[in-house]
Amino acid sequence: MKVTRRDLLVGAAGAVALGKTSKAAAAQAPAAPADPTKVRGKPSKALGTRAAFEKPQRQPRGATSSGTPHQDLMGIITPSDLHFERHHGGVPEIDPKNYSLVVHGMVERPIVFTLADLKRFPQVSRVCFLECSGNLGRTAPPETTPQQLAGLTSTSEWTGVMLSTIFKEVGVSPKATWFLAEGSDAAVLTRSVPVSKAHDDAMIAYGQNGEAIRPEQGYPARLLLPGWEGNTNVKWLRRIELSDKPFMTREETSKYTDPLTNDTARIFSFVMDARSLITYPTYPVGVQRGWVEIQGIAWTGYGKITRVDISTDGGKTWTAAKLQQPVLSKAHTRFRHLWKWDGGEAVIMSRAVDETGYRQPTRAELFEKRGPGAAGYHMNPITGWVVKTDGTVVYKQEAWG
Repeated sequence: MKVTRRDLLVGAAGAVALGKTSKAAAAQAPAAPADPTKVRGKPSKALGTRAAFEKPQRQPRGATSSGTPHQDLMGIITPSDLHFERHHGGVPEIDPKNYSLVVHGMVERPIVFTLADLKRFPQVSRVCFLECSGNLGRTAPPETTPQQLAGLTSTSEWTGVMLSTIFKEVGVSPKATWFLAEGSDAAVLTRSVPVSKAHDDAMIAYGQNGEAIRPEQGYPARLLLPGWEGNTNVKWLRRIELSDKPFMTREETSKYTDPLTNDTARIFSFVMDARSLITYPTYPVGVQRGWVEIQGIAWTGYGKITRVDISTDGGKTWTAAKLQQPVLSKAHTRFRHLWKWDGGEAVIMSRAVDETGYRQPTRAELFEKRGPGAAGYHMNPITGWVVKTDGTVVYKQEAWG
């Protein structure tokens, strides 16, 4: 083939232009990641951090609470820095060297314990959940994540001393049936608790997930009442007083009561009922036609979760999900269910059952039992998520009352 002088000049100009363009594009393009086998890694350091690509965060709700990102987590243990927080007067700063806990009232030997004193007693650990009694976004819009809907529950491994051990040390009177737990925060939160809970599984916790308890969780020590509503688990615990009757504090009269019909209300409704929460697929993720694994967590203050049922047709039919081990008493339990999505619009729901036989109710069932005042505390209705035909997933809204 004959090549003319014009062909050579045009080709040379094109090559030059192409070269300039390629260099400019290369300068703007992000650098290719280095081969980790060819570059020496970072040295060891005093404090570990998450991978730069992993950025789960709590979501603050005003100045008094922040929710756990359930949609971003695995297993049942909540990382300490992602454990939900709820307080009434902010998070106090308490020097553990100055910390003290006084136990008095109907006891033989009133004693003031330091943190070091508490740590001298036999140490125990247990895994259990905590949940705020108001843990439900009642007017949540479709664009709601599991974190926004029910982020005020978390599970940790708690370490400390059994409250029954402390009660033996001070010699609690057999006539004492209640005790007052008082916090050292600005709100001085106080709650009356039956002594029977102390003889069951109550703890004074100073450790969380292998380290000192976090400030938002009550550092340096808190009351832990497994399975009971969060506000009774008094943080920054400074005083316990024994009595033969409840103290009727503001937290159990004007607050934390459950309005019922006929101008009545439930009071001292301590235990958190069985509940479940789907964490995948949920807003804002999308799914594709085919097999989808529905995942979530379930929990109950009455012991173990024995079954979680899944519905993919808005509650018309239910199928048992698989419970992921370990299944622990009064702790989050993870469930999984494999579902073949055909591309049509669907509503997925979960329903928990605990070892007492209690079954998580629908909203209608809650209203039937509690009346129009049911939009308060201890709300554990079955909740659903709408899977649209384009694969997007949104929260299924339901009217209250």
